[in-house]
Amino acid sequence: MLLGDEAVALAAMHAGVSGAYAYPGTPSTEILEYLVPRAAGGGFTAHWCANEKTAYEQALGMSMLGRRSLVAMKHVGLNVAMDPFVNSALVALGGGLVVAVADDPGMHSSQNEQDTRILADFARVPCLEPADQQEAYDMTREAFGLSERFAVPVVLRLVTRLCHSRAVVVPRPPRPQNAMAKTAAPQDWTLLPHNARRLWRALLDRLPEIGRAAADSAYNRFDAGDPGAPFAVLTSGIARHYLAAETAELGFRPPQLHVGMYPAPDDAIRRLADTAARLLVIEEGHPFLERRLRGVLPHGWEVRGKESGALPLDGELTPDLVRAALGLPSRPHLAAPALPLPGRPPQLCKGCPHADSYQAVRAALADFPESVVTSDIGCYTLGALPPYSAIESCVCMGASVGMAKGAADAGLRPVLAVIGDSTFLHSGVTPLMDAVAAGTPMTLLILDNGTVAMTGLQPTILPGSRLEPLLLGLGVEPEHLHVVEVQPRRPEALAGLLRAELAHPGVSVIVAVRECVELAKAGRHRGDQA
Repeated sequence: MLLGDEAVALAAMHAGVSGAYAYPGTPSTEILEYLVPRAAGGGFTAHWCANEKTAYEQALGMSMLGRRSLVAMKHVGLNVAMDPFVNSALVALGGGLVVAVADDPGMHSSQNEQDTRILADFARVPCLEPADQQEAYDMTREAFGLSERFAVPVVLRLVTRLCHSRAVVVPRPPRPQNAMAKTAAPQDWTLLPHNARRLWRALLDRLPEIGRAAADSAYNRFDAGDPGAPFAVLTSGIARHYLAAETAELGFRPPQLHVGMYPAPDDAIRRLADTAARLLVIEEGHPFLERRLRGVLPHGWEVRGKESGALPLDGELTPDLVRAALGLPSRPHLAAPALPLPGRPPQLCKGCPHADSYQAVRAALADFPESVVTSDIGCYTLGALPPYSAIESCVCMGASVGMAKGAADAGLRPVLAVIGDSTFLHSGVTPLMDAVAAGTPMTLLILDNGTVAMTGLQPTILPGSRLEPLLLGLGVEPEHLHVVEVQPRRPEALAGLLRAELAHPGVSVIVAVRECVELAKAGRHRGDQA
């Protein structure tokens, strides 16, 4: 009885994976959470990494030596890994490389909605999209073989509802790991222009064969439906189940094409179009298939979906939305009585050290009539909400540091950036180098709680004790680098230090240290069990 994420992880183990790599990001985190404690006993490697780019490159190195590797991330994590991802489609992969990417329609824990199918298409690599947990298992196993067959990475596109729901999964017997073997010539891995042009042409020449494999895939299913049906339906991913749950009430069985492997099968799409003049496209995420229909079919067909307004462009699919698109009435339901319940926005845990740090920030900035506080992604992002209202931005991992430099370059004083320890190591080091090199008048506050708290207490890639020598190595002046313990409910000391450093006409860094309260609880619990 597995989560979709766990089904992917188990399938990777049974497919003979030798290395699995990730940076934690909801809704993909549970893939590595499942693999890390089983790695030693299973004879494979599973590591949390500094960011998605480093994770991808480690998986790439594993593949170079003929071993199978898995890299997992959420949708915005693939943005971080785009450079190696796109380029890895050109090199001569040895062992299968599977890229499990979890999209987050509805933005339950993300700053945007994004559709990984578009990026797989951009990179010219196959993409598999499971409809349920069993397919997540089966497709993951097949993806390794496809990757080795075509010598390209294969994307497994997941969504939140699949990642975080459970279903029965029937596994198959495991296969052994690949033997280590370096079979490719150096020129097939060295992307100098004269090599890259040849490898790019070779990838383009393989695309028809990849397309035929997708067209023949058992995951692309065609159902002729009832003759004379008023419309046909094109589905992908979990939309298949939403449609199946509602068709009994239609009074007819619409012709249906379900796409589980991409590139989308154009001939099957045309075959579907021959069954009806009206086509409804039900897919999670962007109108990817809907737009493809408009390019594949000549004029004369009515295509309905997200772009036509039959389904909303944003948010998750739901059975009720699918019912409406099918022209079915809403299900009978009881209206809940209106209750004067207060809103319950997300909030910092009781006893969270970030709360004391933000009180210090507010106290320090009270002395400055003009200021800006850029922030980043993590638990401390909740400092944007009352009662703190202490930060003014959150864009992407590491952006707080670069945005602070830009704000200072614009002429504002003082400028404060706030970032967590794990996020700093993920994407904050390089923009801080820019600030140090330019002598930018800005202060960076690193909130070091010793863990990647928001995604489930994964370990920070380096312990807090290593931050100070790293910062000194970047060129931060020792007299303007401070590592301080945040005292519970006593923000005065940190506020005073912030006031002094905000007045400094160069880069200053304060590392505010106190253990995450949930990590402390988990530690005591583990100690009690031991």
